[in-house]
Amino acid sequence: MRRHFRWDKKYLYWGVTAFLVVAASILFYMALNYMPALGKALQKLARILNPFIWGLVFTYLLTPLMRSLEKNCFYPLGKKLHKSNEQRAARFGRGLSVLVSIIVLLAVLAALVYMILPQLYSSIETIVTNSPAYLENLGIWVEQTLKDFPAVADFFEERLAELNSNLGSDLFAWIQTNVLPQLGSFVTNVTSGVYSVVRAVYNLVIGIIVSIYLLNGLEHYGAAFKRVLYSLLNIESAEKLLEGIRFTDRTFIGFINGKLLDSAIIGLICYIVCAILKMPYTLLVSVIIGITNIIPFFGPLIGAVPSAFIILMVDPLKCLIFIIFIILLQQVDGNFIGPKILGNSVGISGFWVMFSIILGAGLFSFWGMLLGVPVFVVIYTLINSLIEKKLRRSDLPVDVAEYRDLDHIDAVTRQSIRRTPPSETAEEEKPTES
Repeated sequence: MRRHFRWDKKYLYWGVTAFLVVAASILFYMALNYMPALGKALQKLARILNPFIWGLVFTYLLTPLMRSLEKNCFYPLGKKLHKSNEQRAARFGRGLSVLVSIIVLLAVLAALVYMILPQLYSSIETIVTNSPAYLENLGIWVEQTLKDFPAVADFFEERLAELNSNLGSDLFAWIQTNVLPQLGSFVTNVTSGVYSVVRAVYNLVIGIIVSIYLLNGLEHYGAAFKRVLYSLLNIESAEKLLEGIRFTDRTFIGFINGKLLDSAIIGLICYIVCAILKMPYTLLVSVIIGITNIIPFFGPLIGAVPSAFIILMVDPLKCLIFIIFIILLQQVDGNFIGPKILGNSVGISGFWVMFSIILGAGLFSFWGMLLGVPVFVVIYTLINSLIEKKLRRSDLPVDVAEYRDLDHIDAVTRQSIRRTPPSETAEEEKPTES
């Protein structure tokens, strides 16, 4: 008897699955082949959208200030001025809140430029002007140090003798191979630098305009995003995604605001102490320390190296005092100031902080160092919540401490069987006295 092939849901399921696996494999292979071209296309797109990216950044940073001004100041004022028209009062409060927030942003940027650029120019000019005296002082200090340590002096004399024997030929070869070819590209580099400055000003201006639009229509854009979200996902998935977005927002804004406040305090303390100790280039050094302190973990080291070098050119002894002060300042910041300000906004151990910064710096350079910690906190929290949910479904312990002395878990009773500590085992094996 001839059997007829029956096309049922089982065969359809496996056929569709096989097709999707093959299609995904082909797409993955094509993605690997076209990855460089895709990366260049994304970089070009990011360059085009750079003003809008800055606008989103400004909007995100100014939203808490704008909401606070609107709630506590300008909206109540608008209700008093427009008692009979609630809509006009709301528009009045929002408009003034956005205006004051933008003025605060421009004032902060202007203050930074006013503080940094003139002092930076003056410091560089002073360093260049006094560089012969600095080098002479440094040479005297080195000479005196070598007199105190004859063995080190003999070692450096041998190295200098070898260097002087080959100095002429090496210098000529270096000029031919490195200096002369670079002279042709000097004008190109200067033009590129001017273009970069003009481009940065353009991005800043357009970014501020974009942030004004976004701040004025914040509720509208938020509602439009939720509308799209609920149209694409079911209610449960949309709620989970919105909850994750809110958690990410709290983590980022808490970390960024905390680090900005912490860095401002560290910069102010550095300025006061350096002024008391009469350090050279006090304002420049304090600004460098304050700005680089925004970067977690490695920021103090990044700021201390150029600052110490600048002071070293003037006075080696003050450079040593400055290094000791920076070490003490960072200890105070890491153990007292930072934890008080940041609170639980980080919530991960120092090991994971270092891991996230190194990984972020390797993938995204400066921005990876700056934002690697909050991004990792969000990913870490998401993975941890998934692990806890899976453990609860399996009726297993959730707390990490429950697994510290665990030997195994009974598959039937789900009870934890713990290892016997070595001290208790030794006591059990100890022979009893007769």
